[in-house]
Amino acid sequence: MTIFPTRTRTLLISGLAVLAAGLGLAVSADPAATQANGAAAVAAQPADEVERFCSNIVDAARDRRYALQDAELRKLQKDVDARIELLEAKRAEYEDWLTRRERFMAQAQQGVVQIYARMRPDAAAAQLSELSAEMAASILMKLETRIASVILNEMDKNAAARLTTIMVSAARPEDRS
Repeated sequence: MTIFPTRTRTLLISGLAVLAAGLGLAVSADPAATQANGAAAVAAQPADEVERFCSNIVDAARDRRYALQDAELRKLQKDVDARIELLEAKRAEYEDWLTRRERFMAQAQQGVVQIYARMRPDAAAAQLSELSAEMAASILMKLETRIASVILNEMDKNAAARLTTIMVSAARPEDRS
């Protein structure tokens, strides 16, 4: 069981090796031998000197740890900034695409409305009966009132009633208070 974590133990052994060399003790370059010699040096030296050495290097170790953390934080900040730039570019691209799509859809809807406005009322009624009720109601709402009424007149009464109900619901304000 060790008292110090691995990094602190390594610093401590290195420091003890320097201390041992200063006192004239033999120290091997082999890490296992250095650890054994360091342990022997620790046993030979009073605990007071070891504590003094550790207290002398604690500020340098703390400063180094803070410097490493600061460097890591700066690197992470650069990564985050790069990702934000990428997301902003994608957002701008999607907004441009959405604007073009909405413009196209408005033109396409207007074109469909014009097609139904120029059709014979009985043919338009038959075509609108085949569409979904919401889609048919939206087309009828965009037609001139006179043309829409003639088309509704040509439809089956149940289909015309269903479309009229949808159109009235769509025209009603949402807040009923």
